[in-house]
Order: sequence, then C-alpha cells, then structure tokens
Amino acid sequence: MPISTEFRGRARTKIVATVGPACSAPERLKALATAGVDVFRLNMAHGSIEEQQQNVDAIRRVSDELDQPIAILVDLAGPKFRLGEVAGDPLFCATDAEFYFVAGDQPAAADEFTCSYKPLVKELEVGNHVMLADGTVSMEVIEKKSGRAKVKVVQEGTIRSRQGINLPDVRLSAPAISMADHQHAEWAAKAGIDFVSLSFVRKPDEVHALRDILQSNGSDALVIAKIEKREALERLDQIVAAADGVMVARGDLGVEIDVAQMPIEQKRIIRTCHRHEKPVIIATQMLDSMHDSLRPTRAETTDVANAILDGGDACMLSGETAIGKYPLETVRMMNRIALATEKSMADNPPRTPDAVPVGKRLHDVTRAVVKGAGTMAHTLRAKLVVAASYSGRTAMALSQQRSFVPTIGVSTSEETLRKMCLFWGVTPIRGAPAFDTQGLIRFMDEWSIAKGFAEKGDRIVIVGGSHLTAGAEGATEMTTGVHDIVIVHEVEGA
Repeated sequence: MPISTEFRGRARTKIVATVGPACSAPERLKALATAGVDVFRLNMAHGSIEEQQQNVDAIRRVSDELDQPIAILVDLAGPKFRLGEVAGDPLFCATDAEFYFVAGDQPAAADEFTCSYKPLVKELEVGNHVMLADGTVSMEVIEKKSGRAKVKVVQEGTIRSRQGINLPDVRLSAPAISMADHQHAEWAAKAGIDFVSLSFVRKPDEVHALRDILQSNGSDALVIAKIEKREALERLDQIVAAADGVMVARGDLGVEIDVAQMPIEQKRIIRTCHRHEKPVIIATQMLDSMHDSLRPTRAETTDVANAILDGGDACMLSGETAIGKYPLETVRMMNRIALATEKSMADNPPRTPDAVPVGKRLHDVTRAVVKGAGTMAHTLRAKLVVAASYSGRTAMALSQQRSFVPTIGVSTSEETLRKMCLFWGVTPIRGAPAFDTQGLIRFMDEWSIAKGFAEKGDRIVIVGGSHLTAGAEGATEMTTGVHDIVIVHEVEGA
C-alpha cells in the first residue's frame, strides 16, 4: 500500500509554483513538492518546447519517486505586446512629454516607439491610454496621423526596451490564441498536461477554441481562463461558465483597470467562481519580496491570508520560485500562512454552494448526496471524507463545501488524481480500489491509521455509487457522474 508521502502539515489551500532556473533541477522540484507544491506551472513565454518537455519529464519522475500525484499547468503566453528598441534606454518620460508610436520595426527618431503588435498604430484612437512598465508610466493618445499616433505622458516614469505594453481601453483585433499558442497547446495535449491556461481572455468563445484544440489532439486537460482584461470583467459570468477554472492574473489586470478596484474585482471573481463551482487561482506578486528576502512583508502575508479567506482554491508563486533566491523557503512560507489562516476557519460548518446559474456539472442525485456527506461528516465529527470519482467532479463538489474534515480523493485514473491537485482541501492518493466498495473500506481503514488520521472506532464517510459495488466491472459507469450512496464506516483497526 503506498503510504510513503507525508500529508499532514500541508495546507488545504493548494500551492501553484512556477518552474524556472531557480528550481528546475529534479532535486529542487522534489523539495518543493515535499514542502507543499501541488501544481507546477510552466510559463510558455519563457523557454522552448524542448526545454519545457524536460521539465515535464522531471516533474513526472518526482511524482513517481514521491508516490504522489503532482499536476502540471501550462500557461500560454497569449497576445502580450512589447515595446521595440527604445533610444536612450533606459528612458525617463517626464509629465507632458510627447512621443510617437509608429508603424514598422525601426524608429527613425529618438521620440518614436515601435511595438511588437503591428496593427497597434492603426487601432489606437484619440483618448486611448497606453500603459508601460507594468502601469507605472501612462500615456494618452492626443493625435492620429497616417502611420503615427502622438501620445502625451500623463504619469511619468522610466521605460526600457522590450517592456510590456497594456492597452486598457483599446479594442484590439489580435486573436487570443496566436500561432505560437496553438503550437504550445498541441504540445501540451500530446504531453499529457493537466491544466492549460489562456492569457488575456476577452470572451467565452476563446475558451471554447482552446478546448477544441486540446480535444482534437486527444487531451482532456482542464482549461483555465486568466482574467486580466477589462473585457473579461464585462463578460465574467459567461467566461467562468465556459472554463474549467479561473486564474485572477492581478499583474496585468491591475494595469488594465484602476488599481484601487483590484481588491473588489478579485472578490467578485472569486464569488462568481463559487457560484459556478469552479476552482480559482489567485496569482501575481503574492510573496514578491521573497525574490531576495527570506521574510515576506506584512502586507504580502495579509494578501495571501485574505485570498484564502475570500475563498481562493489556490495561491500561485511566479518569479518567487522561477528566478528567486529562495524558492523552497517561499513555498514553506506560503504553506505556513495558509495553515495559520485555515486554522481560523476550521470550526465553520460546510458551505452550501449556490445554485449554478449556467450549465449543470453534477447530476441532481450526486449534488444532494455530496451535500449530505459533507454535513454528515461535520455532524459526526468524522476523521475523513473519501470520494471515489472517475472524472473528479464529485471531489470538486466536496471541495466547494470548504469542509475542514480532511477529504481524500481516489480514482483508477491517474489523470483524475492529478486534476484533484487543484481542488481545495482534496488530497488525491494512489492505489485505492476506487470502484470496489468493500476493498475501498478496507484500504481506507488501514490507510487512515497508518497516516495518523484515525484510530479504532473513529468514523470515515465514503461517497460512492451503489451500482459499482460489484467491483471494477462497473467502472465505466462512473462516466455518468452519479454517486448515490454514502457509507459511514467505523475504523476497525488491525
């Protein structure tokens, strides 16, 4: 029986860590996974497919060595626009100074800028704002001529060559999925990636387009919509309904909208995800100071805690683990903050999710049974809730209740176990006979004692399907998603 991985001491809130030079060595990936990382993110804006495939192979080996499901999220770069070469780099742009965005690749004068997005000058309009250097420099379009757009600096600061450009009030024709994104999505599908995130989503059709690419290449990867555009906020319900999960990408979103609105929009996005029963990842600069420091700021600690209190399923580390000096210490700190925050929520009764307004992810019987199982586990002070699931939808529904009774996910599908790595409070384990009720009871009886979760006489709640009690022959019926039985088992011990 696989019981080698230590689960106690891990937060219920999931940790997503970005792979980069600071942590890509196999021994470092293993240390991060042991410290609390549930999902590793591969940023396709950096590194070739060949380099990222090496990361995939290394993560899968670590997963096997730890006998622990570990998920991989591939983050497509999307239509990110960048400045060309800037004369006098770095260039200070004083308030009221005037410059020109020009078509082409090469500026002809020191006051001219070019952009990697070729149609930019054509699509800019008088009154539009151009944000540079992560929003620290702002310019307004004051005049348009053929092949040129005159801008005036309204918020001064320093810019550099190839920095990102944000265009918060410009309606762009750029496709959400570029040719490079399409190639990366095809690779992700063939590489067996678990989650694929789409950057700069503006409408639900873009989410469907990515799903079509994945499915046409034989992948059931879950699609994560990154909310970082004003247009996405305007169509938030439809985008969340179309996606399998959401990432609150606060870096670009905080530039696209008034930064003062960012906390309110984060809470609204989380509430919307709860209503649709979709997992939500909070991302960008969560422990940013730990790039160079062993200790986060008080504001960062509070930020992580508030994301968890608001109901985030996962918190994501970006540069902190990819290029920071202290990736392992940062993951440990994230886990510590999550554990301390969750402790304050531990006495809360299971949450009853709102009705899903768009679509229907669960059978009515399953929804009722899952709700009852969570309530029973809380009332009976059960030591564990076990969800046997083929697709993972039942584990997701249990996760949405935010029950503090530890939830164990079991499945005969390794892909499903890895998807559970993103579900708040769900610990996926391998080796359980998920579709043999008596076998599952015996397994969990031994496992719960071996792991220190339960003692003889303690109770375990198991959510399963009565039509599967005959054993693995009925396993294919799990695709119906119907779980119509709850078992309360008293641990028997050796």
